[in-house]
Formats: sequence, C-alpha cells, structure tokens
Amino acid sequence: MEEPGRLLLVAEEGGVLVGSGVADRSDLSGGFVCPRVLPEARRRGVGTAILRALAEHSESQSYQKVASVVEDEGSLAFARLAGFAEVDRQLQQIRQVATESPRVVPAGIEIVSIADRPELWRQAYDRLAETFADMGFTNTLQVSLEQWEREWIGTPEASFVALADGDVVGVASLKLDAEDSAKAENGYTAVRREWRRRGVAKALKRTTLAWAADHDIAEIQTWTQRGNEAMRALNERLGYRYATISIRVESALPLSR
Repeated sequence: MEEPGRLLLVAEEGGVLVGSGVADRSDLSGGFVCPRVLPEARRRGVGTAILRALAEHSESQSYQKVASVVEDEGSLAFARLAGFAEVDRQLQQIRQVATESPRVVPAGIEIVSIADRPELWRQAYDRLAETFADMGFTNTLQVSLEQWEREWIGTPEASFVALADGDVVGVASLKLDAEDSAKAENGYTAVRREWRRRGVAKALKRTTLAWAADHDIAEIQTWTQRGNEAMRALNERLGYRYATISIRVESALPLSR
C-alpha cells in the first residue's frame, strides 16, 4: 500500500541488485530508516550511500531525528559509525500452539470479539490510549484514531476486548502472517491500569491462543520492550520462549559525517 512520505529504494551495481532501503514515518521518533545490503556487497560503501539517501529524505519530511532497528553486532557497529546510539532492546518471544487450557475469565468480565461488536474497537482506543505510555519505549507511542482503526487491527475475529459492565477494560489481538497461514503475531495487548493484576490480560491472551488453536495456527510470536517486564513475565507464564533480540537505534538529523 502506497503511503505519503514513504521512500523505497533499490541499489544496483552493474545492473545487479546489491541492496535496498525504506524510509518512513515512525510512531516513536519522527522518521524511520531501514538500509539493507546483500552480504557479498558489504564494506564497499553501498550501505552508507543508501543510508544517506534515506536520511536526506527524512530531513525533507521535516523530521528532527530518525530511528532504525538492527539485530546483529555488525549492523550495530555500522549504525554507531553513522552516528546512531542504542536506545532500546526488544525481545522476541515465541509460543507453539497446541491443545490449549481453558481460559479463566475473572468475575464481572465478559470477553467478546470485534467481529461480533465492531463498534468496540473505537471505544478501546478511547479507553486504552493511556496505556501507550506503559509499553516500555523511550518515548510514548503516538497513535492517532485513524491509525488505530486502519493499522492496529488485522483480523477482527481474532481481536478481543474485555468488558466490565459494558465498558472496555482490556484488549488483545492476533495479526495473521500473510505468507504463512500457520503463523501469527500478537497484536496490541493492554489492560486499563485500574483493572490490572486481576487476571484480565491472562484471560485475553488465553482467548487468542484458543482462537489460534481452532484455526490451525501452529506458532505465535510477539515482541516486548525493555522496561515492559510485566508483559514479558505474563508471556513466560503462558509458555512463550525467548528468541531474537532487536536493537533500536536513533540519531539526530542531519546525520554526522
């Protein structure tokens, strides 16, 4: 889908593809860039050229700073040389789906799908916007209502809200993998602060696991930020195991030379 302000690049050398790049808006830090170079073309200045082009585009969008994500020490060293500094680490957790235990729903709570009650998705935004500050990011995530309704829901029947007296107190969802129908990713999981430590989040997550089991999904992955230990601990109790570490880096614009 074409997005205003997004830049997509490919890099060729003698007509042969050697790299690519994406520049886009970030909900956290203004701009986001993602330069990629094939292993056989590295250490020849290709990555630097792609990064400079992406950074210049980000400047043209009036961003004051730009972020990226790396997953290995070589990429982290490259980012540091370009003037980026590490600001966060996210941990990937993976859960194999099998025959799932019955969920236990706390007294006074009802869990329904957005497919059955689509009007509740907007109410969830109104009730849960405060929880964006609790995710563990260095900056509070900025999500507009339009983004929430367009980007934060993938499969209404796999998106659930917890209700107390008809009012939304929590949400949990799954995003299906477009390339592998046996895989999914946890979407946003959150509970209003005054309703935490009552088992609401656990019941919501078990609801998504049960839905996954009923729809032939074998594996679910999720990412949690450094500082969001409560969600990470809940995932551990539900049987998630640790996998990849993703490092978020940021730099002021323009990039240092």
